[in-house]
Amino acid sequence: MKTLEASTDVAVIGAGPTGLMLAGELAMRGVRVQVLERRAQEPNITRAFAMHARTLELLDARGLADEILARGFRVGAVAPIPGATVSLADELQTRYPFILMVPQSGTERVLAAHVERLGVPIRRGDELVGLEQDGDGVSLTLAGGGSLRARYVVGCDGAHSAVRRLLGVNFVGKQYQTHIMLADVRLSRPPAEQMFARTNADGVVLVLPFGDGWYRAIAWDRRHEHEPLTEPVTAAQIRDAIGRIAGEDFGLGEMRWSSRFLSERRQARRYRVGRVLLAGDAAHVHSPIGGQGMNTGIGDAVNLGWKLATVVNGVLDGRAGDSLLDSYESERHPVGADVLAMTDMLNQLVLGRSAIRRVLQRFAIRTILRFPRSRRTAAQRLSGIAIAYARQSRADDPLVGHRMPDMDCDGGRLYEMLRSGRFVLLTGGVTVDWPGVDRVNHRDATLPAVVLVRPDGYVAWAARRLPTAGEVTEVLTRWCGEKKIGLSGEHPGYAVRNLGAWGWSRGVITDKCARD
Repeated sequence: MKTLEASTDVAVIGAGPTGLMLAGELAMRGVRVQVLERRAQEPNITRAFAMHARTLELLDARGLADEILARGFRVGAVAPIPGATVSLADELQTRYPFILMVPQSGTERVLAAHVERLGVPIRRGDELVGLEQDGDGVSLTLAGGGSLRARYVVGCDGAHSAVRRLLGVNFVGKQYQTHIMLADVRLSRPPAEQMFARTNADGVVLVLPFGDGWYRAIAWDRRHEHEPLTEPVTAAQIRDAIGRIAGEDFGLGEMRWSSRFLSERRQARRYRVGRVLLAGDAAHVHSPIGGQGMNTGIGDAVNLGWKLATVVNGVLDGRAGDSLLDSYESERHPVGADVLAMTDMLNQLVLGRSAIRRVLQRFAIRTILRFPRSRRTAAQRLSGIAIAYARQSRADDPLVGHRMPDMDCDGGRLYEMLRSGRFVLLTGGVTVDWPGVDRVNHRDATLPAVVLVRPDGYVAWAARRLPTAGEVTEVLTRWCGEKKIGLSGEHPGYAVRNLGAWGWSRGVITDKCARD
């Protein structure tokens, strides 16, 4: 085993979708990153396969969505139960009103190529066995005697996270008792429904397309639910389960991958302990029904990436930097809890043992989904579009904390502007230059006068009326640091602390004070 002696700013443990996305978020901002992965080889698995609209928006904000789209198959409607269909195209206002069925291995290849272009080393075959932190950094011990010193560490190493275990963070929740079989198979007579689901007294079957001739078959078969998890799943077992439960085996032939597992509903009690943080499955695991796992992990990575880079690069330090890092947990822990609650509800709906309860639940869902608002809410929650973060103050505009939809701006789309990884200040004509902020004019008369969009596509601040220079100073200093600035590209020598003496004039900040 090689010895890693060079120090780094951030060590990311785990090269799954969450770890790779986080590494890219850090590297694009000049942070030195190393990714350590226990697996010696790149995986050829499709464990996660559903990518939702909000995740595609986040990937679009980094210029990666088109590469992922080319590898997947689009599903435009979902049926939480038979007889109740929700059209995502009708209910979602987004460039991506569908679920993209894409193998996890394909997503990882796109993200790995992205971080490699950014110069991030992915060190495979390095297993973490020890972790000690102090006031300056974290010392990692690797199997075989290797070591690494980092300023910060992020555990993205899955449900059985070594980082979480070494930190001693409790993983709170429960284990489901239902054994589920998964398999990727070829079908000579595939079902007509894009997302096929059937249930009877023997169990539940789901069949989902990847679009390349392969299908994901998910079966809960009561006749085999107590077989050991170590017992291999055979093509004959999957074919028999589908045939009995769905009434048709769809000509199931070749099988390239299979697994038998017992899913859990657990969440780390804390996402941050000093200089060590948790993200993805290391922070939360849940039922695969609803396809939320990879999506929630990528959301964690995009939320954490710009915050950790801001601290590492010294833009915000001390109490302000510590508060920003704490906001990762305060924003993403409730999101993880909400995902666990939603997937638990879906799990009980699909796999519940009480037939009477299932009938009552399905009747209630059919009734609820008859109403347009309910259908829209369901689609937004499933897709991640509904995710929002709590406002810091009642005085904040209601837009604060919410996802900023894509829109046309001068020079291109908003999410194209976000590809710089910087804040974007949307205005109706106000001009201001500030380090770490891109200013663009928007064309939506319904928006507030000024909207500050965070690098992760959520609203940091909004003002319905034209704000004073002092208000702009306070907001941009709080979010982007107290740095030397120029105004309208003409005054590079003014200091942020002098901006309070400046005023708005014809949409431009004007000089009312002397040079610093």
